[in-house]
Amino acid sequence: MEETLSYLPLGGIGYVTKNMHLYQYKDEILIIDCGLGFADETMLGVDLLIPDVSYLKNLQGKRIVGMALTHGHEDHMGALPYILPELGQFPIFATPLTAELSNEKLKEYGVTPRVQKVDFDGGDVRIGSFVINFIRVTHSVPDSSNIFIKTPVGNFYHGSDFKFDLTPFDKKKTDYKKIAQVSKEGVLCLMSDCLGSERKGHTPSEAKLTAAFEDEMEDCKGKFVVTTYSSNISRVNQVLKVAGRLGRKVCFIGRSVIKTKEIAERLGYIRIDRGMEVNVNQLKSYKDSQLVLLVAGSQGQENSALSRIVDGGFKEVHLTPDDVVVFSADPIPGNETSVYSLIDDIARIGARILYSQVSDAFHVSGHASSEDLMLMMNLVSPKMVVPIGGTYRQMVQYRNLAQKQGFDRKDILLLESGQEIIFSRESARLGHKINLETVYVDQISGGEVESFVLRDRQKLATDGIVVILSEINANGQVDNLDIIVKGLSNQETSDIQRGLGNELKVQISQRQGTKDRFLARKFIAEISERFIFKKIRKRPLILPVVIEV
Repeated sequence: MEETLSYLPLGGIGYVTKNMHLYQYKDEILIIDCGLGFADETMLGVDLLIPDVSYLKNLQGKRIVGMALTHGHEDHMGALPYILPELGQFPIFATPLTAELSNEKLKEYGVTPRVQKVDFDGGDVRIGSFVINFIRVTHSVPDSSNIFIKTPVGNFYHGSDFKFDLTPFDKKKTDYKKIAQVSKEGVLCLMSDCLGSERKGHTPSEAKLTAAFEDEMEDCKGKFVVTTYSSNISRVNQVLKVAGRLGRKVCFIGRSVIKTKEIAERLGYIRIDRGMEVNVNQLKSYKDSQLVLLVAGSQGQENSALSRIVDGGFKEVHLTPDDVVVFSADPIPGNETSVYSLIDDIARIGARILYSQVSDAFHVSGHASSEDLMLMMNLVSPKMVVPIGGTYRQMVQYRNLAQKQGFDRKDILLLESGQEIIFSRESARLGHKINLETVYVDQISGGEVESFVLRDRQKLATDGIVVILSEINANGQVDNLDIIVKGLSNQETSDIQRGLGNELKVQISQRQGTKDRFLARKFIAEISERFIFKKIRKRPLILPVVIEV
């Protein structure tokens, strides 16, 4: 019987986040990445989304032999503290900075750190029947990697987030030589980042940003404020370099940027000259024109350091019209509303704001554009390709690029998360498709939020809530009604409170069996819902509270 290998994405296919990919050979499963997704404004009270790992919790005769992480972005490693406690023990491997960021996140959530560091020149790592090798690529966080996976069925190149930057700030280029070497061993399938497939040409280098920072910082009469992803260490280094050249002090503000700075400094990825860094309590000792602030909150997160500064809730820092605020990051899909709302608030203060819609001089993508994606196809020379890490339209555009490179359409596999591919040595076919639920997480408690809770929150936000307090006496009569209405207009509240009490008394007195308070609650909810909808054409959340007397 022909040997096969199964590839099953639990996230990261058809959208950008929640990256989690399974490679299954016989009874062994190798996991690549364990990432978060981000809630949008419709997901009330929800902070994060995580992959649905029900499949991994109900393995029958299979086992997880290990996990490898491609890089230190939240959408590739941020779900670790939520998911690892559910999956048991197995080895996890990552390059040094990725491992450090991952372990720090695990410690923060009270989970034992367990990610092992692997150097790029450390050679092969055997995990069960799989052999993996980390290949350095340039991206928007140092130590990013693609992963070469050897299996008994064939070799796979997991080309998660990458670009080809020939002049990266840290001078650590993509390892073209190693990509070419693994290509010679034969690659059955390339799983490739496709987020930039719609952009023509090559993705620009990080190097071009330094001059733009210097020009703006030199002209800035007040504080120079930069917000970017906390993991974008190259960008932080560029700002530090310019600030040092212009004699400005630098202050890191916000838990995530401070934590990442400390890790990167410890590993030697950031070097800050003695006397250059100041803390927030020292800011009042300097003129605004002497300061550069690196601030968390580039995605407009509520209660982030930048949001609190803009709202006036950060006592040590206040924005003025002389300040410059640079958003050196694009909004993550789903965060646009919160980001542009924050930019509006800064505009009202009068500070100069630089963001991607008005200038492309302060941010470059960490993802390969169309020419880079075609170059990767040629370097790897796979038999088949699977686009990952993008929306469906970007996957389709990637297919167009692959066809230009001579791939047959049947060898370009477009999937949805949960869709299995079964590979043999020479071909591939679709396998079963598993249903994946959206798993919501409250970041503060760390607990999952059930979908029915989210529906209740949405109902509360649009239609309000009506609480009905009542007593049921021994004769089954309703006494002492108290109707509390929240989240509706004054007129709607008046209409409900004026008529609902009488309606309840009349209808319940005509029913039998209302001496049971549980049945009475059911009657009250049904009568109230009909009455309120007839009156105001809305369906608020009805909460009946019945006391037996």
